[in-house]
Amino acid sequence: MKVKKLAAIDIGSNAIRILISNVFELEGSQPIFMKSEMVRVPIRLGEDSFTVGEISPKNIKRIIKAMKAFKLIMKINGVKNYMACATSALRESNNSEEIVKKVKKKTGIKIEVIDGKREAQIISNTTILDSIGQKKNFLYVDVGGGSSEFSILQNGKRIASKSFKLGTVRMLNEMVNDRVWLEIEKWIVTNTKNIDKIHLLGSGGNINKLFKLSNTREGKPLLFITINTFYQELKKMSYEERILKYNLNLDRADVILPALEIYLKALKWSGASKVYVPKIGLSDGMIKHMYKKHNA
Repeated sequence: MKVKKLAAIDIGSNAIRILISNVFELEGSQPIFMKSEMVRVPIRLGEDSFTVGEISPKNIKRIIKAMKAFKLIMKINGVKNYMACATSALRESNNSEEIVKKVKKKTGIKIEVIDGKREAQIISNTTILDSIGQKKNFLYVDVGGGSSEFSILQNGKRIASKSFKLGTVRMLNEMVNDRVWLEIEKWIVTNTKNIDKIHLLGSGGNINKLFKLSNTREGKPLLFITINTFYQELKKMSYEERILKYNLNLDRADVILPALEIYLKALKWSGASKVYVPKIGLSDGMIKHMYKKHNA
């Protein structure tokens, strides 16, 4: 048996995270991917990028410190190959090129700034349907801080995909207008109207957190009524009350509300009543992408 160690660094709008994964190769069998370590750093880059158009000097220093720490984590774990991707916050920042160069110079880590289409392609490397069933029809919704990706999956294949500038950090800063919501509604209705028995497939930290809070059994979906009940309850609570009652991280207690609003609207517009939560995301897709690339 051979073991390969890979790392994925996801530089998002609400946080930066590193996933260390062990890939077990057994002769005559498909490789087995197992998460070894996940570290999440709450650096909200979207707060800078979406409001003033560039990342602040303070947060640039924090990015560099995080990358230095991640480099050390990779070294300790014996990681041979890594991939670092930045999404909407860095993509829309006026000083993104400067940051990418600084990080490379100070840490040696090369960051790839990707667009929504590329993000969706990388996420599609995950085997998200293996535990749920290839024959179900899905509206896949990946909610981030700066953007959300929507895809239609039929018989295990992605037949339509679109990224929108709709994210939790944008919503908190009141930067999402009615036009964006109307565009998303139109896209969902148009692409799901001829599909029978469609379900939602949800990814992102907020839906994962709700899945855990709801005590839903692994492999079972979250129901619309469960999501709406939590949403209405959280809406009545203060930021501090959400942290204390549900043991939420400081940077989760505010973004979880707009995230649930996105899922509820997607359920309504698609006519779905359930959300399956396979607990995957961009980091998982990056690991699979790297493995394919180095074993082609």
